[in-house]
Amino acid sequence: MPDARDVSPYDALLLLSFGGPEGPDDVVPFLENVTRGRGIPKERLKEVGQHYFLFGGVSPINDQNRALLDALRKDFAEHGLDLPVYWGNRNWAPYLTDTLREMVRDGRRRILVLATSAYASYSGCRQYRENLADALAALEAEGLELPKVDKLRHYFNHPGFLEPMIDGVLRSLAELPEDVRDGAHLAFSTHSIPTASADTSGPVEEHGDGGVYVKQHLDVAQQIADAVRERTGVDHPWQLVYQSRSGAPHIPWLEPDICDHLDERHAAGVPAVVIAPIGFVSDHMEVLYDLDTEAKARAEELGLPMRRSATVGADPRFAAAIRELVVERAAVERGQDVTPCALGALGASHNLCPVGCCPARAPRPVAAGADSTYA
Repeated sequence: MPDARDVSPYDALLLLSFGGPEGPDDVVPFLENVTRGRGIPKERLKEVGQHYFLFGGVSPINDQNRALLDALRKDFAEHGLDLPVYWGNRNWAPYLTDTLREMVRDGRRRILVLATSAYASYSGCRQYRENLADALAALEAEGLELPKVDKLRHYFNHPGFLEPMIDGVLRSLAELPEDVRDGAHLAFSTHSIPTASADTSGPVEEHGDGGVYVKQHLDVAQQIADAVRERTGVDHPWQLVYQSRSGAPHIPWLEPDICDHLDERHAAGVPAVVIAPIGFVSDHMEVLYDLDTEAKARAEELGLPMRRSATVGADPRFAAAIRELVVERAAVERGQDVTPCALGALGASHNLCPVGCCPARAPRPVAAGADSTYA
């Protein structure tokens, strides 16, 4: 086993996230950042921004990232890891390029990246690697010495990610009225993506119907359902469902949508539903609006008892899982033999994204992979 406190050769961890507005005046500029290059009119962005305006123009994601930063720093300190943790976003302050510049000026030369996406897909992995390459290109243009950047493997099946979600489902079941609890169905929800992106998710040899994006979510759902059965003695039927579709109607996206699923479950006579947002690390806007607002309203219209379980957030077990992943990857970089920690049928994900993994529509420079532009 690797030394639990040795993180060499790394000298910093970067928490890389999506970002979100922190006030009403931020909403449209934030959405312009998200949709840059797509030619979407500002009036349409104002319509989309209504989701944020319902919550005062503030996305919860930034505060949730601050809480995760605190949890990571606390866990690292308690376990003797001398590794500073920084934070940068794709679409809002603190911006990734600014954070990387700060890290370089602080003398950081080997950086490990934690993305707030647990699964493989273009938007959940490769796009972050493109963002890293863009940021490195900007620093290169400024004449700064570039650090070597690596990305932590996908952590969807790490026990520190799974256990908080299992507990969340158990709590939600316990909150249901007793007369419908045992008959409740579980709806495991994640972000819908175009089927073409899903089919090409993961390494080339895994491409096909749903790719690893769907396989990984199904594996997580199965593990949670099995754990719930073992701890309650009740075998709850379950299904993987999707939310937050944002594409043109003529482009096929993963289905069924969560609200359509609630309609179908109600028509089938299901007495109650627990929605478990397994595709999301924290309770950000898509969870608050698509599940706590839209899906909740649909369930109330149907008279269908529904509970939504918690995401992992800043759970100490998740922070501990990240520490273990950091130590594991550091040992791999030092050439040590390591048995990666992973549950379920799929095993541990790759440390280095291979060529052809989660391809973009048009090739772009990437970092932190076998096809990296920046070594």
